Amino acid sequence: MSMADPRHIAIRDYSYSLPDDRIANYPLEERDASKLLVYREGSIHDTTFLSLPEFLSSGDLLVFNETKVIHARLIFKKPTGSTIEILCLEPHDMPDPAVALRQQGSCTWKVMIGNRKRWKEAYQELMVDKGDGSSFALRATIYGEETTGPLVQFSWEENITFAEVIELAGKIPLPPYFKREPETSDEERYQTVYARHDGSVAAPTAGLHFTPRVLDALAKKNIDTTFVTLHVGAGTFRPVKSELLEDHVMHEERIVMSRTSILRLLRILEEKNDRPADVTGKIVAVGTTSMRTLESLYWMGVKLLSQEELDKPLTIDQWYPYEKRESAIPPAIALNAIADYLAEHQLSQLVATTGIIIAPGYTFRMVDVLITNFHQPDSTLLLLVAAFTGPDWRRIYDHALANAYRFLSYGDSSVLFRNLLNR
Repeated sequence: MSMADPRHIAIRDYSYSLPDDRIANYPLEERDASKLLVYREGSIHDTTFLSLPEFLSSGDLLVFNETKVIHARLIFKKPTGSTIEILCLEPHDMPDPAVALRQQGSCTWKVMIGNRKRWKEAYQELMVDKGDGSSFALRATIYGEETTGPLVQFSWEENITFAEVIELAGKIPLPPYFKREPETSDEERYQTVYARHDGSVAAPTAGLHFTPRVLDALAKKNIDTTFVTLHVGAGTFRPVKSELLEDHVMHEERIVMSRTSILRLLRILEEKNDRPADVTGKIVAVGTTSMRTLESLYWMGVKLLSQEELDKPLTIDQWYPYEKRESAIPPAIALNAIADYLAEHQLSQLVATTGIIIAPGYTFRMVDVLITNFHQPDSTLLLLVAAFTGPDWRRIYDHALANAYRFLSYGDSSVLFRNLLNR
């Protein structure tokens, strides 16, 4: 099993023309009414998302990302009338955003700041309406700088958590390509129906199409489900601006996955060779975030088996898989190493970080099928799709453009079966 190094990929080879009118600025009235492009063994088929269960088999396992989008946009208005916008990206020095969101009184976050040149004061202050006729002050102070951007310390005297503060004070951070402010409907529609864990600044959009009736149909067909949490950062929207991929710095994101889910994946991997012909046992990633999580799990297991950096939190940087490209460790062995690690340390869940970049040349270890939307040109998400489908990615996107598919976060969906050349 070999893997090519994608550092010298020219991003111009993974671009296409996306007209503005093909970007879906609003969702359809029914989540599962979206179009679904099915790609399998080189063929392309058009249907609707409601029919997704027809293309999966008994014994398959769908892996969902149950992260929840937070009200991460905070807009501070200055006495002059100008505004300063703070986008909360991730907590500083806390591996689990859920813990940071439970902080009371103060907390520090890595942020992006809009109109920063107008920030002349020691701090910014926002009066937050509690909805009962009273209010309290939220204060923001620049705490320091990191290579990834500024740190801001938030403080408030109300006896509530930071999650409650931003729920009252903030806005849903819609993707910048929408070019509109969030509306009331976005509060529901820019979340998956199974979202549970606060922490993302963007929705795992492949999951936006799922409804209770689709999930029920999957269960009736004996198609199993399990969950991971990868808190999506703003970097997911960042295009690759460098000519060559080696000059692009991939954003890191936090992963939380229960030991129960890891054992469920391990069981699927161990049973693959013993299944009846009509029970396929495919691992289906719902979205690129689930894909990045699942493939990162494999490399974390490789790290553990190699006795690498066991005194540090588990982290996969963007080039690690390519540096270890000749790894012949079976996926089940890698996941078993993680399960053993959690048991040894009496941990009920894995908390880790990944900056993995999946691009053409990558050899997939975990995922057989990918459910995903249609992504921006010149993006790492498009590179991931190209890695999974091979050169057919362009035929898939040309077909979608020619057949009135809607693109990006509120757009239509696809179910892509891994190209045999990438096994």
